[in-house]
Amino acid sequence: MESEKKFLGQPRGLQTLFMTEMWERFSYYGMKAILLYYMWHLIATGDLNVTKATAASIMAIYASMVYLSGVVGGFIADRLMGQRRTVFWGGVLIMFGHIALALPFGAPAMFASMVLIVMGTGLLKPNVSSLVGSLYKDGDSARDAGFSIFVFGINLGSFIAPLLVGWTQEQAGFHLAFSLAAIGMFFGLIQFHFGGKHLSKDSLYAPDPLQPEEVKPLVTKIVLGVVAFALVIVLMVLMGWTQLQNFVNLLTIVAILLPIGYFTLMITSAKVNKEERSRVISYIPLFLAAVLFWAIEEQGSIVLATFAAERVDTSWFPASWFQSLNPLFIMLYTPFFAWLWVKWTKNQPSSPMKFAIGLMFAGASFLLMALPGTLFGTAGKVSPLWLVGSWALVIIGEMLISPVGLSVTTKLAPKAFMSQMMSMWFLASSAGSALNAQLVTLYNPKNEVAYFAWFGIASVVLGIVLVFLVPRIKKLMAGVK
Repeated sequence: MESEKKFLGQPRGLQTLFMTEMWERFSYYGMKAILLYYMWHLIATGDLNVTKATAASIMAIYASMVYLSGVVGGFIADRLMGQRRTVFWGGVLIMFGHIALALPFGAPAMFASMVLIVMGTGLLKPNVSSLVGSLYKDGDSARDAGFSIFVFGINLGSFIAPLLVGWTQEQAGFHLAFSLAAIGMFFGLIQFHFGGKHLSKDSLYAPDPLQPEEVKPLVTKIVLGVVAFALVIVLMVLMGWTQLQNFVNLLTIVAILLPIGYFTLMITSAKVNKEERSRVISYIPLFLAAVLFWAIEEQGSIVLATFAAERVDTSWFPASWFQSLNPLFIMLYTPFFAWLWVKWTKNQPSSPMKFAIGLMFAGASFLLMALPGTLFGTAGKVSPLWLVGSWALVIIGEMLISPVGLSVTTKLAPKAFMSQMMSMWFLASSAGSALNAQLVTLYNPKNEVAYFAWFGIASVVLGIVLVFLVPRIKKLMAGVK
């Protein structure tokens, strides 16, 4: 076994997954760094007949659907295709999505790429992480270090992408820049294909394959879902609700109703005992805090990207480069927080308290963004350091919420709903971005100060409220730390 550990003291398969996910994140965040600006370009040329506010809303609901699709990807891997095949074909869809953007076919190609990337990311993203876990036996001391290396790869790809893709867009145009994202995913697929021999053979097969008697009920549910969605679309067309914003609103409702349905199902289920029900209830305020946090954090590629392009002097570098700040601060902060939690092993804040503090840092990041307009007005250009400071604050919040969220979700999950509860954490990101689809339409330079101030205040106040709820939440958690 020791001879197999050839990648930084880890199983060789980690190198395959490290490179695959690094290139996948390179492709996604490279595309995301310039997509809003590409929509502005299409609006200016008449290829996309929407306002900038609607373009911002499309960006938000796109992110929401990317997170939402992961729920389906987990099911396909577990019941139908196995993790390895699911990851590979997800990568293929993502690559073709970026190729669509690289072609000069305007808005139709852009929307086609969104559909392909949503489906592909849903297949790939949740299952790559599961494959990392399958490299280790239970209790393997190298496991935590392996995941840390894997996460570093994610952030490395996310950091490099806006720099290269953003520079290419400035020098050679959007389509060549998007082609870099496609090439990145191609490299990831090559690495995954040839490195697959280092992964678990079990990952080739579905661990819980769909049984013959389950096929008909599943097909029935899918058909009913498709018919219901089609009827809603037909109804919208008949009523004249055919503007893009109306479809965005429909998807927002879906992304928000889904977690409500999950919570209702778990709380009312006869399979959940009294103690488990209490824990599910304790998770609700944490889930809501996560939704609000991600609503603010995800505005980095929308509202802060708009601010960077319109309100910051970017004569020395592209506005898209600011998108590298998020992964940069994660890489800078991670060693410090790892040291801090080890040092405070017994005295560190509880999970609910970390959520509360993280929410307040997110609010502080927006309050900081209200200052340049207050001090200097909203007509001129301001220092890029305001954006640097804002990202520095919100990523402190992410370090308090994101690593804790998945862990506390697993601890609070009822035994009968373990996989559904795991989906809830990703649905928090989806619901946060869906909420954004409505919020970001309110932003414009004229109300810049009020926008940042009110949402910043709301986040800080709700964080303070959560602090006072911590004792009650801890009691409902029934012994879970």
